[in-house]
Amino acid sequence: MRLVKIVGIVTLCILASGCSWFGGDKEQPDIPEQQLYEESIAALEKADYQLAVDKLQLLEARYPFGRYSEQAQLELIYAYHKNYEPEAASASADRFIRLHPSHENIDYAYYLKGLTAFEQDRTFFERYLPIDITRRDPGAALSSFESFSTLLNRYPDSKYAPDANKRMIFLKNRLATYEVNVARFYMKRGAFVAAANRGRYVVENLQNTSATPQALAVMYQAYTELGMTDLANSARDVLLTNYPDYDLKTYRKENKTLLETATFGLLGSSDAAATPPSRPTVNSNAGVTQDKTEKTERSWFDRITFGVFE
Repeated sequence: MRLVKIVGIVTLCILASGCSWFGGDKEQPDIPEQQLYEESIAALEKADYQLAVDKLQLLEARYPFGRYSEQAQLELIYAYHKNYEPEAASASADRFIRLHPSHENIDYAYYLKGLTAFEQDRTFFERYLPIDITRRDPGAALSSFESFSTLLNRYPDSKYAPDANKRMIFLKNRLATYEVNVARFYMKRGAFVAAANRGRYVVENLQNTSATPQALAVMYQAYTELGMTDLANSARDVLLTNYPDYDLKTYRKENKTLLETATFGLLGSSDAAATPPSRPTVNSNAGVTQDKTEKTERSWFDRITFGVFE
Protein backbone atom coordinates (compact mmCIF):
# COMPACT_ATOMS: atom_id res chain seq x y z
CA MET A 1 0.00 0.00 0.00
CA ARG A 2 2.83 2.30 0.88
CA LEU A 3 4.50 1.53 -2.47
CA VAL A 4 1.32 2.50 -4.31
CA LYS A 5 1.24 5.90 -2.56
CA ILE A 6 4.86 6.55 -3.44
CA VAL A 7 4.25 5.68 -7.09
CA GLY A 8 1.20 7.97 -7.14
CA ILE A 9 3.13 10.91 -5.71
CA VAL A 10 5.95 10.45 -8.22
CA THR A 11 3.41 10.28 -11.07
CA LEU A 12 1.77 13.54 -9.97
CA CYS A 13 5.14 15.27 -9.82
CA ILE A 14 5.96 14.09 -13.33
CA LEU A 15 2.60 15.29 -14.67
CA ALA A 16 2.96 18.66 -12.96
CA SER A 17 6.32 19.30 -14.56
CA GLY A 18 5.43 17.60 -17.84
CA CYS A 19 5.02 20.85 -19.78
CA SER A 20 8.58 21.90 -19.12
CA TRP A 21 9.86 18.38 -19.76
CA PHE A 22 8.22 18.04 -23.17
CA GLY A 23 9.13 21.37 -24.80
CA GLY A 24 6.61 23.74 -23.29
CA ASP A 25 6.94 27.51 -23.72
CA LYS A 26 10.06 28.71 -22.03
CA GLU A 27 9.68 31.97 -20.19
CA GLN A 28 12.21 34.51 -21.32
CA PRO A 29 14.42 36.02 -18.63
CA ASP A 30 13.41 39.39 -17.24
CA ILE A 31 15.80 41.71 -19.09
CA PRO A 32 16.05 45.27 -17.74
CA GLU A 33 14.67 48.03 -19.95
CA GLN A 34 17.99 49.82 -20.40
CA GLN A 35 19.75 46.59 -21.37
CA LEU A 36 17.10 45.79 -23.97
CA TYR A 37 17.39 49.27 -25.45
CA GLU A 38 21.18 49.14 -25.58
CA GLU A 39 21.08 45.70 -27.24
CA SER A 40 18.64 46.97 -29.87
CA ILE A 41 20.85 49.99 -30.64
CA ALA A 42 23.89 47.71 -30.88
CA ALA A 43 22.00 45.51 -33.37
CA LEU A 44 21.13 48.59 -35.46
CA GLU A 45 24.75 49.70 -35.52
CA LYS A 46 25.80 46.22 -36.69
CA ALA A 47 23.10 46.32 -39.42
CA ASP A 48 21.40 43.29 -37.86
CA TYR A 49 17.98 44.78 -38.46
CA GLN A 50 15.94 41.65 -37.79
CA LEU A 51 17.50 41.31 -34.33
CA ALA A 52 16.91 45.01 -33.73
CA VAL A 53 13.23 44.61 -34.65
CA ASP A 54 12.88 41.68 -32.24
CA LYS A 55 14.58 43.57 -29.39
CA LEU A 56 12.55 46.74 -29.94
CA GLN A 57 9.28 44.82 -30.13
CA LEU A 58 10.13 43.06 -26.87
CA LEU A 59 11.07 46.37 -25.26
CA GLU A 60 7.79 47.97 -26.31
CA ALA A 61 5.77 44.97 -25.12
CA ARG A 62 7.42 44.71 -21.70
CA TYR A 63 7.88 48.40 -20.95
CA PRO A 64 5.08 50.27 -22.80
CA PHE A 65 5.35 53.25 -20.42
CA GLY A 66 9.04 52.99 -19.67
CA ARG A 67 11.82 55.49 -20.03
CA TYR A 68 12.79 54.35 -23.54
CA SER A 69 9.34 53.52 -24.90
CA GLU A 70 8.90 56.56 -27.17
CA GLN A 71 12.46 56.42 -28.47
CA ALA A 72 12.08 52.69 -29.06
CA GLN A 73 9.01 53.35 -31.21
CA LEU A 74 11.03 55.74 -33.37
CA GLU A 75 13.90 53.29 -33.65
CA LEU A 76 11.42 50.56 -34.61
CA ILE A 77 10.24 52.60 -37.60
CA TYR A 78 13.82 52.87 -38.80
CA ALA A 79 14.50 49.17 -38.15
CA TYR A 80 11.43 48.16 -40.17
CA HIS A 81 12.51 50.45 -43.00
CA LYS A 82 16.03 49.02 -43.14
CA ASN A 83 14.68 45.47 -42.83
CA TYR A 84 12.61 45.96 -46.04
CA GLU A 85 9.25 45.91 -44.26
CA PRO A 86 7.63 49.04 -45.74
CA GLU A 87 4.08 48.28 -44.58
CA ALA A 88 5.20 47.76 -40.98
CA ALA A 89 7.38 50.89 -41.11
CA SER A 90 4.53 53.03 -42.45
CA ALA A 91 2.07 51.66 -39.89
CA SER A 92 4.55 52.29 -37.06
CA ALA A 93 5.12 55.85 -38.27
CA ASP A 94 1.37 56.53 -38.39
CA ARG A 95 0.99 55.09 -34.91
CA PHE A 96 3.78 57.25 -33.50
CA ILE A 97 2.34 60.39 -35.13
CA ARG A 98 -1.08 59.60 -33.71
CA LEU A 99 0.17 58.85 -30.17
CA HIS A 100 2.78 61.61 -29.92
CA PRO A 101 1.68 64.56 -32.10
CA SER A 102 3.76 67.05 -30.08
CA HIS A 103 6.90 64.93 -29.71
CA GLU A 104 10.15 66.79 -30.26
CA ASN A 105 11.20 64.28 -32.94
CA ILE A 106 7.86 64.05 -34.75
CA ASP A 107 9.56 65.43 -37.88
CA TYR A 108 11.73 62.32 -37.96
CA ALA A 109 8.60 60.12 -38.06
CA TYR A 110 7.24 62.04 -41.06
CA TYR A 111 10.62 61.83 -42.76
CA LEU A 112 10.90 58.06 -42.25
CA LYS A 113 7.36 57.56 -43.51
CA GLY A 114 8.14 59.50 -46.68
CA LEU A 115 11.49 57.76 -47.13
CA THR A 116 9.90 54.32 -46.77
CA ALA A 117 7.31 55.08 -49.46
CA PHE A 118 10.03 56.62 -51.65
CA GLU A 119 12.05 53.40 -51.58
CA GLN A 120 8.90 51.30 -51.99
CA ASP A 121 8.15 53.08 -55.28
CA ARG A 122 11.34 51.68 -56.78
CA THR A 123 11.82 47.92 -56.92
CA PHE A 124 15.21 46.20 -56.89
CA PHE A 125 15.36 45.90 -60.68
CA GLU A 126 14.27 49.50 -61.24
CA ARG A 127 17.19 50.75 -59.17
CA TYR A 128 19.81 49.11 -61.36
CA LEU A 129 18.11 48.69 -64.76
CA PRO A 130 16.87 51.42 -67.16
CA ILE A 131 13.16 50.84 -66.48
CA ASP A 132 10.70 53.72 -66.95
CA ILE A 133 8.93 53.93 -63.58
CA THR A 134 6.74 56.81 -64.78
CA ARG A 135 4.45 54.27 -66.48
CA ARG A 136 3.75 52.40 -63.24
CA ASP A 137 1.09 53.13 -60.65
CA PRO A 138 2.33 56.11 -58.58
CA GLY A 139 0.59 55.16 -55.32
CA ALA A 140 3.77 54.87 -53.25
CA ALA A 141 5.28 57.96 -54.91
CA LEU A 142 2.18 59.99 -54.07
CA SER A 143 2.26 58.81 -50.45
CA SER A 144 5.93 59.75 -50.19
CA PHE A 145 5.27 63.16 -51.73
CA GLU A 146 2.48 63.87 -49.23
CA SER A 147 4.61 62.86 -46.22
CA PHE A 148 7.53 65.03 -47.32
CA SER A 149 5.14 67.89 -48.08
CA THR A 150 3.68 67.68 -44.56
CA LEU A 151 7.18 67.68 -43.11
CA LEU A 152 8.18 70.81 -45.04
CA ASN A 153 4.95 72.67 -44.28
CA ARG A 154 4.89 71.94 -40.55
CA TYR A 155 8.59 71.80 -39.79
CA PRO A 156 10.43 73.92 -42.38
CA ASP A 157 13.47 74.26 -40.09
CA SER A 158 13.84 70.51 -39.56
CA LYS A 159 17.26 69.05 -40.29
CA TYR A 160 15.49 66.54 -42.55
CA ALA A 161 13.86 69.28 -44.65
CA PRO A 162 16.68 69.75 -47.21
CA ASP A 163 16.79 66.07 -48.14
CA ALA A 164 12.99 65.87 -48.20
CA ASN A 165 12.89 68.87 -50.56
CA LYS A 166 15.32 67.22 -53.00
CA ARG A 167 13.27 64.03 -53.02
CA MET A 168 10.08 66.01 -53.59
CA ILE A 169 11.54 67.55 -56.75
CA PHE A 170 12.20 64.06 -58.11
CA LEU A 171 8.75 62.84 -57.07
CA LYS A 172 7.05 65.88 -58.58
CA ASN A 173 8.62 65.18 -61.97
CA ARG A 174 7.76 61.49 -61.67
CA LEU A 175 4.09 62.21 -60.89
CA ALA A 176 3.81 64.84 -63.64
CA THR A 177 5.30 62.53 -66.26
CA TYR A 178 2.90 59.78 -65.22
CA GLU A 179 -0.08 62.12 -65.68
CA VAL A 180 1.14 63.09 -69.16
CA ASN A 181 1.52 59.42 -70.11
CA VAL A 182 -2.06 58.79 -69.00
CA ALA A 183 -3.23 61.85 -70.94
CA ARG A 184 -1.57 60.55 -74.10
CA PHE A 185 -3.22 57.19 -73.56
CA TYR A 186 -6.60 58.94 -73.43
CA MET A 187 -5.77 60.84 -76.61
CA LYS A 188 -5.13 57.59 -78.47
CA ARG A 189 -8.46 56.25 -77.23
CA GLY A 190 -10.31 59.40 -78.28
CA ALA A 191 -11.14 60.40 -74.68
CA PHE A 192 -10.22 64.05 -75.24
CA VAL A 193 -12.03 65.45 -72.19
CA ALA A 194 -10.13 63.09 -69.88
CA ALA A 195 -6.87 63.91 -71.65
CA ALA A 196 -7.43 67.66 -71.25
CA ASN A 197 -8.24 67.23 -67.56
CA ARG A 198 -5.03 65.27 -66.98
CA GLY A 199 -3.00 67.94 -68.71
CA ARG A 200 -4.69 70.72 -66.75
CA TYR A 201 -3.98 68.87 -63.48
CA VAL A 202 -0.25 68.90 -64.27
CA VAL A 203 -0.28 72.60 -65.16
CA GLU A 204 -2.22 73.59 -62.04
CA ASN A 205 -0.71 71.27 -59.42
CA LEU A 206 2.64 70.03 -60.75
CA GLN A 207 3.95 73.08 -62.58
CA ASN A 208 7.64 73.84 -63.15
CA THR A 209 8.43 70.24 -64.05
CA SER A 210 9.92 68.72 -67.17
CA ALA A 211 6.45 67.46 -68.13
CA THR A 212 4.74 70.88 -68.03
CA PRO A 213 5.24 71.73 -71.75
CA GLN A 214 4.04 68.26 -72.72
CA ALA A 215 0.93 68.74 -70.58
CA LEU A 216 0.20 72.07 -72.29
CA ALA A 217 0.65 70.43 -75.69
CA VAL A 218 -1.84 67.70 -74.75
CA MET A 219 -4.31 70.36 -73.60
CA TYR A 220 -3.95 72.19 -76.93
CA GLN A 221 -4.47 69.00 -78.93
CA ALA A 222 -7.41 67.79 -76.81
CA TYR A 223 -9.24 71.14 -76.86
CA THR A 224 -8.65 71.38 -80.61
CA GLU A 225 -10.26 67.97 -81.14
CA LEU A 226 -13.18 69.02 -78.92
CA GLY A 227 -13.69 72.20 -80.94
CA MET A 228 -12.92 74.45 -77.95
CA THR A 229 -10.89 76.97 -79.91
CA ASP A 230 -10.48 79.55 -77.14
CA LEU A 231 -9.12 77.03 -74.64
CA ALA A 232 -6.89 75.48 -77.28
CA ASN A 233 -5.44 78.87 -78.26
CA SER A 234 -4.93 79.76 -74.59
CA ALA A 235 -2.97 76.56 -73.95
CA ARG A 236 -0.93 77.12 -77.11
CA ASP A 237 -0.10 80.73 -76.16
CA VAL A 238 1.02 79.75 -72.66
CA LEU A 239 3.13 76.95 -74.10
CA LEU A 240 4.88 79.02 -76.77
CA THR A 241 5.38 81.98 -74.42
CA ASN A 242 7.13 79.92 -71.76
CA TYR A 243 8.71 77.35 -74.07
CA PRO A 244 9.29 79.11 -77.42
CA ASP A 245 11.48 76.29 -78.77
CA TYR A 246 8.88 73.60 -78.15
CA ASP A 247 7.91 71.70 -81.31
CA LEU A 248 4.12 71.88 -81.12
CA LYS A 249 2.41 69.48 -83.49
CA THR A 250 -1.23 69.12 -84.43
CA TYR A 251 -2.74 65.88 -83.22
CA ARG A 252 -3.42 63.38 -85.98
CA LYS A 253 -6.05 60.84 -85.21
CA GLU A 254 -5.40 57.40 -86.64
CA ASN A 255 -8.15 56.23 -89.00
CA LYS A 256 -8.65 52.58 -88.19
CA THR A 257 -10.50 50.22 -90.45
CA LEU A 258 -13.42 48.16 -89.19
CA LEU A 259 -11.32 44.98 -89.30
CA GLU A 260 -8.50 46.63 -87.34
CA THR A 261 -10.93 47.87 -84.69
CA ALA A 262 -12.60 44.46 -84.35
CA THR A 263 -9.26 42.65 -84.01
CA PHE A 264 -7.68 45.31 -81.71
CA GLY A 265 -5.13 46.23 -84.37
CA LEU A 266 -3.97 42.71 -85.19
CA LEU A 267 -5.51 42.70 -88.68
CA GLY A 268 -6.46 45.33 -91.20
CA SER A 269 -3.78 47.87 -90.36
CA SER A 270 -1.74 49.65 -93.00
CA ASP A 271 1.41 47.98 -91.70
CA ALA A 272 -0.02 44.54 -92.42
CA ALA A 273 -0.49 45.38 -96.11
CA ALA A 274 3.13 46.36 -96.61
CA THR A 275 5.09 44.00 -98.84
CA PRO A 276 8.22 42.54 -97.30
CA PRO A 277 11.51 43.24 -99.11
CA SER A 278 12.10 40.80 -101.93
CA ARG A 279 15.26 38.90 -102.68
CA PRO A 280 17.58 39.98 -105.51
CA THR A 281 15.68 39.58 -108.78
CA VAL A 282 18.50 38.06 -110.77
CA ASN A 283 19.27 35.28 -108.30
CA SER A 284 15.61 34.53 -107.70
CA ASN A 285 14.80 34.18 -111.38
CA ALA A 286 17.86 32.06 -111.99
CA GLY A 287 16.85 29.71 -109.21
CA VAL A 288 13.31 29.37 -110.50
CA THR A 289 14.49 28.74 -114.07
CA GLN A 290 16.93 26.12 -112.94
CA ASP A 291 14.27 24.30 -110.90
CA LYS A 292 11.88 24.24 -113.85
CA THR A 293 14.59 22.91 -116.14
CA GLU A 294 15.46 20.15 -113.72
CA LYS A 295 11.82 19.14 -113.36
CA THR A 296 11.31 18.88 -117.13
CA GLU A 297 14.56 17.03 -117.84
CA ARG A 298 14.39 14.41 -115.02
CA SER A 299 13.48 10.88 -116.19
CA TRP A 300 10.98 8.56 -114.49
CA PHE A 301 13.85 6.34 -113.23
CA ASP A 302 15.53 9.35 -111.65
CA ARG A 303 12.32 10.23 -109.86
CA ILE A 304 11.60 6.78 -108.37
CA THR A 305 15.21 6.44 -107.19
CA PHE A 306 15.28 10.05 -105.84
CA GLY A 307 18.20 10.87 -108.09
CA VAL A 308 20.56 8.31 -106.57
CA PHE A 309 21.45 6.54 -109.85
CA GLU A 310 21.14 9.45 -112.27
